[in-house]
Amino acid sequence: MSTKAPLDSLLARHGKDPSGLIEILRDVQAALGSIPPEAVAKIAARLGLSRVDVEGVATFYHFFTARPAGTYAVYLNKNVVAEMKGRAEVARAFEKAAGCRFGETTADGLIGLHETSCIGMNDQEPSALINGVVFTRLTPARVRELVAGMKAGKETGKLVKKTGDGANQSRLVRAMVDNNIRKPGPVILAPFKSGAAVRKAVTWTPEDVVAEIKRSNLLGRGGAGFPTGLKWEFCGREACPPRYVVANADEGEPGTFKDRVILTELPHLLFEGMTIAGYAIGAREGILYLRAEYAYLKPRLEKVLADLRAQKLLGKAIAGKKGFAFDITIKLGAGAYVCGEESALLESAEGKRGAPRPRPPFPVQNGYLGLPTTVNNVETLCAAARILERGAGWFKTLGTPKSAGTKLLSVSGDCRKPGVYEVEFGLTINRLLEMAGGRDAQAVQVGGPSGTCVARGQFERRIGFEDLPTGGSIIVIGPQRDLFDVVRNFMDFFIEESCGWCTACRVGNTLLRQKFEKITSGKGTRQDLKEIEAWGKTIKAMSRCGLGQTSPNPILTTLLNFREKYEARVDATRDYVSTFDLEAAVRDAAAVTGQTLAEARHE
Repeated sequence: MSTKAPLDSLLARHGKDPSGLIEILRDVQAALGSIPPEAVAKIAARLGLSRVDVEGVATFYHFFTARPAGTYAVYLNKNVVAEMKGRAEVARAFEKAAGCRFGETTADGLIGLHETSCIGMNDQEPSALINGVVFTRLTPARVRELVAGMKAGKETGKLVKKTGDGANQSRLVRAMVDNNIRKPGPVILAPFKSGAAVRKAVTWTPEDVVAEIKRSNLLGRGGAGFPTGLKWEFCGREACPPRYVVANADEGEPGTFKDRVILTELPHLLFEGMTIAGYAIGAREGILYLRAEYAYLKPRLEKVLADLRAQKLLGKAIAGKKGFAFDITIKLGAGAYVCGEESALLESAEGKRGAPRPRPPFPVQNGYLGLPTTVNNVETLCAAARILERGAGWFKTLGTPKSAGTKLLSVSGDCRKPGVYEVEFGLTINRLLEMAGGRDAQAVQVGGPSGTCVARGQFERRIGFEDLPTGGSIIVIGPQRDLFDVVRNFMDFFIEESCGWCTACRVGNTLLRQKFEKITSGKGTRQDLKEIEAWGKTIKAMSRCGLGQTSPNPILTTLLNFREKYEARVDATRDYVSTFDLEAAVRDAAAVTGQTLAEARHE
């Protein structure tokens, strides 16, 4: 069947601005179930781009495909917590009920089974996206129900049996997601009156607002910890307006879901923080870059923005301040972990592949569309709004001298109470495990795969920029787990999510994974331990962005803190152990030539 008519109609709804390419591709994928070659050609002609440019974007993002994804496109999460909670059984149930394997689509094109990385549901695994609708706490029995519903032609949203708590129950969300707010705190999850911070901010000069944020010692909550006030000051000093405020809502770090809760329950607070940032740096436009996995929240977020405009908290003369105009638009990603890096995010927001940019220049100098831009984490912007409301002095009474305030932690894994905890910086891992019900843990992964694997003997270490920084991901690893399975899952994630720009990251991580397998299979030597450590350091030093600079951490931090586990797998008596498996090679030869094993051995 020709796609010409629906494609022409779809493209007519879009303009000809190349920065809208990802939105166009998303709509084509949704309407046609794929992005076929004829669509690529038409899009390229309409936007004045080369076909290669469009193909480059269409092949970069996880949720775009040139092959039909299925009338019901099932994306089952494969992160390590999903594996802990029974993903393997759920995957087998999907394959048996659907009649195809993962990576395939049924013969009639009805159901496509796909694997995907963390979808921000670590506190309620195993989870999946089906046509963008979230399904949590999956079991084999529930899978059979879902597949039966698909075969009966039910609308995907109708397969949701029960909605979660809070705004997840609202008409514009209606998701079976639970917020799992386990511990509210005094900053982000405290009661908040919409408009209070903005109305106070506009009574000050922009310079005074920046000075207050600087006094608060607010450090970026995405994990890097750059001073927020300095970032705003640098951006505001740039002499070439317009300027932009970008909220980074692409929390793709496995194990992180606290931004999901903010976006669900506290969007007013986030948008208020963006508006204050706009006032401080002299920006008139803001962009919320929302990860594709959270697209189900977009209708409600758009409604909140409309309400804020009606209340004069967005638009022109905000809060009665003559001359202060600021508005916010939402741009959706399409599935790429690297877009959590701020320059890759900006490339994506411009409709391009999410490849990190070289630095300098930095985004505050050359950001969105080449103009000065401050990119801040969702939690950072929320904290900024509370600081303007209650004061820098109040904020600094919380946390530690070097890490002021509180931190939202996404706790999951082998614990009784997974969910979101707002804690003051300086909290020990031991105390967090007590709260979450994970006291018997053998290890805790702080900061997701890119962070640090902390051993049991180090549980008095503290959450904070001076000790254990984290963007929010905390994965509890119980005593029954094989730690190497966790490391393997993390390394596979980094290999898959690398943008491919740097040889060190693209090739190095694959070599690192192979060396890791050699060691853990019992075929390694002490020299291999030395080499894996040296290779990891080289990858970190030679990679241009945060992904490559942290990708060896699953191996390096476990090698540092659990060295005895690695040494138990190596042959300390030999300098070299061959990894060649003769019997496996004979089996492969027999399969290729059609011979029996005996015949192949004789040859």
